[in-house]
Amino acid sequence: MEPGSATAIVLADLKARIAHVGRPGKGSDAALPFGIPEIDARLPAAGLTLGALHEVAGGGPDIEHGAAAALLVAGVLARLPGPVLWVLERPDLFAPALAAAGLHPDRVIYAEAGKPAAVLLSMEECLRHDGLAGVVGELSGPLTLTASRRLQLAAERSGVTCFALRRSRSHDDAQLKEPTAAATRWRVSALPSAPPLASSPETPGLGRSRWHLELTRCRGGEPASWIVEASDATGHLGLAADARDRSAPAAWERRRAGG
Repeated sequence: MEPGSATAIVLADLKARIAHVGRPGKGSDAALPFGIPEIDARLPAAGLTLGALHEVAGGGPDIEHGAAAALLVAGVLARLPGPVLWVLERPDLFAPALAAAGLHPDRVIYAEAGKPAAVLLSMEECLRHDGLAGVVGELSGPLTLTASRRLQLAAERSGVTCFALRRSRSHDDAQLKEPTAAATRWRVSALPSAPPLASSPETPGLGRSRWHLELTRCRGGEPASWIVEASDATGHLGLAADARDRSAPAAWERRRAGG
């Protein structure tokens, strides 16, 4: 890497911005519970493992933008102390939406890396700073097994939780199915919110946004899926009251069948 390259400039700026950050009190817990027994019971540590790499991607039409996936990540990080580094390929992140999920803008350091390789390099470099609550990298390119192992090892050493937010223009992108070293892999798809009137069950309502949350891979666990209410202002999910015994509503199944 040339000293005067754009990537070197980005890394130097990031180092300067987080140099003053002290290590927050992470406590002794190795995992952050979702607070929903049906989800936590499926995770080996009874919650999302901290100091590890996790992959999150959107589902259906949202796979390109990953809006719901980003809000899931924001909700998790909202409940961890300390600043968050969010690395982007392009400046299309809507900060007020993260704030609505509990992640205040004052806690987020944004870095526009420009290319997937620069995103990965920035993530790995900043995972060495144990004062961060988390590192998020938005990736439209591949995440190889070697690159993911480097991120996982860096996260383990520092205790900083890392999220690879995968994005693609293709809903069946083969790169999203390739093996990685991530502790968990999630897919988040937007669903119609609850209708205001019980007499109109097929009409999207004005209630809290809903997601189809899929745990597609879990080290030491098995895949599962739930219908949840999106992250609230404190970063917490809610299990949809009318979906406790179903993995997905009929409307979602029809949408999937229709491609």
